[in-house]
Amino acid sequence: MNLSPPSSRRAFLGGLGLSAAALTLPGCASYGGFSFTEAIRRLLTLSSTRTFDRLLAENGFYESQVARLQLDQFLGARGGILSSILTSGIVKDRLFRGLADVAASGAERAAPVVADTIRMVGIQNAAALITGQPTAATSFLRNNMGQRLVEVMVPEIGDALDLVSDPVVGPALSALAGSNLQNVVYGLTDVAEETIWTEMGNEEAYIRENPRSTNDPVLIGVFGVA
Repeated sequence: MNLSPPSSRRAFLGGLGLSAAALTLPGCASYGGFSFTEAIRRLLTLSSTRTFDRLLAENGFYESQVARLQLDQFLGARGGILSSILTSGIVKDRLFRGLADVAASGAERAAPVVADTIRMVGIQNAAALITGQPTAATSFLRNNMGQRLVEVMVPEIGDALDLVSDPVVGPALSALAGSNLQNVVYGLTDVAEETIWTEMGNEEAYIRENPRSTNDPVLIGVFGVA
């Protein structure tokens, strides 16, 4: 089975209508005519769009340093089992690639859920998020979503693991799972979730620091003086 994320994922994201410049949502607090609530929504929309666009590109999870760190920690927790599986760097690389592609399947399902939450979530104190920490808006969104991402990703990742037939990755996953594949499913879901939020936070921090790079007048107007 070919585990590489399909190239259609970029088209999938484009169909979500996630353009930050298209948002025109009203807000109560403002500065210089710019709505703080709208600015936070645009900030979250742009940071999430960039995150999913990168992670769902071909080999996106595999090439993400954040994802690789999370996978290292996930596999490291199974130390003794891995010593009998990872007999060479080639095997480890193929296992990493296979797990990264499965995690991407979960992230693909998560993308529209994040987009919908950004559109619908109530932002009661946008001014505090504007002047907060570099990842304040991402933390706010994560707190509001709770376990929602896990709930939507678990079935997708479980199905993807069931379909793994790679002659190297398949036996490795079987050895990892032992008699409980569900533990691997939840562990890999945690990897995908943590990667998404960390990457989103990194994007948010970059946008705050470089608002002019967005070409968005609201983000430039608000974060250029925040």
